[in-house]
Amino acid sequence: MKVLITPRSFGKNNPALFDRLTSQGLTLVRNDTGSILSEELMCEKIADCSGVILGIDPINAKVLAAAPKLQAIAKYGVGTDNIDLDACARRNIKVSKTLGANSNAVADYAFALMLACARRVNLIDRRCRQKDWGKITSIDLYGKTLGIVGLGNVGKCVAKRAQGFSMRVLAYDVYQDQDYAKANNITYTDLDTLIGEADVVSLHAALTPENHHMISKERLVAMKKTAILINTARGDLVDEAALLWALSHGEIYAAGLDVFCQEPPQDPGWFALDNLVMGSHCASSTVGATECMGQMAVDNLLRDLGLA
Repeated sequence: MKVLITPRSFGKNNPALFDRLTSQGLTLVRNDTGSILSEELMCEKIADCSGVILGIDPINAKVLAAAPKLQAIAKYGVGTDNIDLDACARRNIKVSKTLGANSNAVADYAFALMLACARRVNLIDRRCRQKDWGKITSIDLYGKTLGIVGLGNVGKCVAKRAQGFSMRVLAYDVYQDQDYAKANNITYTDLDTLIGEADVVSLHAALTPENHHMISKERLVAMKKTAILINTARGDLVDEAALLWALSHGEIYAAGLDVFCQEPPQDPGWFALDNLVMGSHCASSTVGATECMGQMAVDNLLRDLGLA
């Protein structure tokens, strides 16, 4: 029985994860490209596989059609927008996620982006390397209003960190955990109210057809001129053309983006911005998070293949 492993960080710091799989008689097919697998490469590598430990590579209808033996998909993470869930359900392919495994790592990175944007850390660093010791005035984060879009596992971890900065926390979520919000002094509100009142808007929502481009040009214009947008969730939550315009024209103060619709982004305008902090989809890439995700993904896959 063959298993495809696509995430590049899987087992990087813990090779014993591979041993756990091979000890169950599984033959491993590895992603040896050094990058996210294309649809064509996925079709090629998954053809004889019964299971897959999946990163952000595509498993759409075409890939599933090329994988007649596929029984289980263990997502190495929590986002499933790269998986055709309806097609999997029709074929009784089991899909699992590593819920909670990387929540603290992503929350740490989201807060790091907030601080870097507010205090212009990257710009100051670049100028200092050019021996320019001129002072750059930035903005405060302590005591400001944080708007969290998606108060799930990661959003709650971000809210906890905001308490240390004495921030007022607003939240928008279709599914509301009122008990948690009350216990942690979080106020649920509608998205447009959050957009208008928040000094920092941090996105932690899953990508669905309903919230595609939820951060539109109209909502960017409605944000404070001093506001910061943080996205460690999915690129398509944001209308990127509108955000590039907003950052270029000073409609908002700054943005910290760990995710883009296409990675890396193709428009050269992104790379010329001083009020943007960019990430390479690495918010969950810590030793602890990858170890936890790896263990959970292996547990889930072995269970769903009937080997545990």
